Amino acid sequence: MTCQFHGSCTKNLLFVLTLLLALFFGFDQVKEKFYIFDQHKLQEVAQHNIALYSNDTRLMMNNIAKDLEEVYPGHIQLKEEWVFNNAGGAMGSMWILHASLTEYIILFGTPVGTEGHTGRFMADDYFIILEGEQWAYNAGALKREVFLPGEMHHLARGDAQQYRIPEHAWALEYARGWIPLMLPFGMFDTIFSTVDFVSFYNTFRLYGKSVVGELLQGKI
Repeated sequence: MTCQFHGSCTKNLLFVLTLLLALFFGFDQVKEKFYIFDQHKLQEVAQHNIALYSNDTRLMMNNIAKDLEEVYPGHIQLKEEWVFNNAGGAMGSMWILHASLTEYIILFGTPVGTEGHTGRFMADDYFIILEGEQWAYNAGALKREVFLPGEMHHLARGDAQQYRIPEHAWALEYARGWIPLMLPFGMFDTIFSTVDFVSFYNTFRLYGKSVVGELLQGKI
């Protein structure tokens, strides 16, 4: 009886896993249909505001948020709420402008510098420098890539790099892909290193609130 019970459970588990994988790969083939943002438009908005407000970072950020709300009405969080983020050994703070199951946009950076692992995701990440600079390199590269204000660093899906923000930098970051699969990397340091559960709570509160709001609008 025990063998039959365990055999039945194993079959059911395999069936569920197979079904989930089939659903995942099915949605993965059509995920582009759910995207509403364009990385080149985001860069254009960033460059416009860099030209206007390069001497006032906070004003630049707030105007970027307002401009994005005009381009993508109803999909940008205008309330300025910052939360610490520790991931891959690097630390910064972020303001979540948009978060859904397939996309996020944040303002991210640090005034004191940091460095770490980018993470390796089933998503494309676009890091548009607003102020300061970012350095990065691939495994085996002997020279670093340097990204300056107005430039966009594209970390392709499945790739990973070491990166560094020397002294300080702020950026408009956009990711498109399966965002929930990025969360373990984004929260692991918080759980097992910093033990900053205030930031942990606020991250999930802001992300969850935004995702629910987007789902209510039909945005996955």
